[in-house]
Amino acid sequence: MSFTLAIVGRPNVGKSTLFNRLVGKRLALVDDQPGVTRDLREGDARLGPLRFIAIDTAGLEDARDDSLQGRMRRLTERAVEMADICLFVVDARAGITPTDQVFAEILRRKNAHVILAANKAEGRAGEAGALEAYALGLGEPLRISAEHGEGLDDLYRVLEPLAEGFAARNKLQVPDTDVDVSGDEGEDEGPRKPTREKPLQLAVIGRPNAGKSTLINKIIGEDRLLTGPEAGITRDAISVSADFMGTPMRIFDTAGMRKRAKVTDKLEKLSVADGLRAVRFAEVVVVLLDVDIPFEQQDLRIADFAETEGRAVVVAANKWDLEEDKAEKLKELREAFERLLPQLKGAPLVTVSAKTGKGLDRLHAAILKAYDVWNRRVTTAKLNQWLGAMTEAHPPPAPGGRRIRLRYMTQVKTRPPAFVVMCTHADQLPESYGRYLTNGLRESFDMPGTPIRLTFRDQGAKNPYKDKKKSIPSRLRKHVEKGETGRKG
Repeated sequence: MSFTLAIVGRPNVGKSTLFNRLVGKRLALVDDQPGVTRDLREGDARLGPLRFIAIDTAGLEDARDDSLQGRMRRLTERAVEMADICLFVVDARAGITPTDQVFAEILRRKNAHVILAANKAEGRAGEAGALEAYALGLGEPLRISAEHGEGLDDLYRVLEPLAEGFAARNKLQVPDTDVDVSGDEGEDEGPRKPTREKPLQLAVIGRPNAGKSTLINKIIGEDRLLTGPEAGITRDAISVSADFMGTPMRIFDTAGMRKRAKVTDKLEKLSVADGLRAVRFAEVVVVLLDVDIPFEQQDLRIADFAETEGRAVVVAANKWDLEEDKAEKLKELREAFERLLPQLKGAPLVTVSAKTGKGLDRLHAAILKAYDVWNRRVTTAKLNQWLGAMTEAHPPPAPGGRRIRLRYMTQVKTRPPAFVVMCTHADQLPESYGRYLTNGLRESFDMPGTPIRLTFRDQGAKNPYKDKKKSIPSRLRKHVEKGETGRKG
């Protein structure tokens, strides 16, 4: 990546559409109603040979108070100051408004490189507005159509000479999951250590108003994400880079996930889908609960989804500073966790306060522990020794009088740990026996809470004479070789 490009402008001028066009994916939510984008969203953009970071911003509105619109404006102005180049988008069909003129003056003061783009300029309907854009004093406007991809070659010609003066940026890497285990020389030395080039990927998910954005702001030490008392402020899955107590991380803030029956708004459906995609980009998922109403049905579904996707899970109870009887509440939380989420038995459960920052050290330690277990590697020799002891203590059933034999076991993948057991009559092995082995793996090899994939494959008893030809007596062999098949007279 060579530079950062912030896309700014009034609401509903096509900023998110242009952002999606540049990154080549539908990362930002797009809808006809104005004000869809609220947070800052970063993406790896491509325009010809240029590679850069594009930032989609909230629509600039003339609000300076502490309202939602005022906080959105301050967030956008911060993005303008941080970006190397600012792309100011106006609506060519609507023409230049007084608000555009005000923001053009603000951009001129806050950023040295401002490019003016008149969007929706396809056809004759946008000609008048494109000509009006000259009055903003930002140079010749680029006539583009984000919807149809027109005018991007002109944008490339303007960006190309500016790109050489900016520092390189690292591209966000998709985490490695379901990694094949090669060889069996011994246990790995440990999980990959996160670096700035390839940080640990962390997603924070939960119900609306659980405090996800507030928690991330406290982790990174600045008001990077939009927060407030209103539920459902975050709509996109926003990613930010942070150095969390010495560990480089890429943290995804997601939209609050409500029960499916309550999600009727088209925009909210898109937001929830965006949050689910963030889980797939993560290595560790923090399920954030509201300590006043923990482990509701939606919390359980969210945690189960993270486990189903094979991600390491940490459960964090937020707003702990408001709890009076902490000892009794913690006991209740642990009991409910073990009872309602048996598939995550042993996963870290920590208490935090996103508002005060207390408990962040415990959260950091829990994340690293979950990440370590998620990368756990067990040698084949230890697995088969363990398997023999488990089957001796509790033999498999014998459906129809035929005993199921577990012959061999090995680990085939990590991130999360995945094991294969070769056995007879695999289709008749009950699920309860699989759970028995899975729980045994957790206890014997110190793998609490992490998803474990256990597969049974059929390996019937082999007949050593199956592929061999029938033996021929030596006294008849010479006749067979001559082609004589009958007895001699």
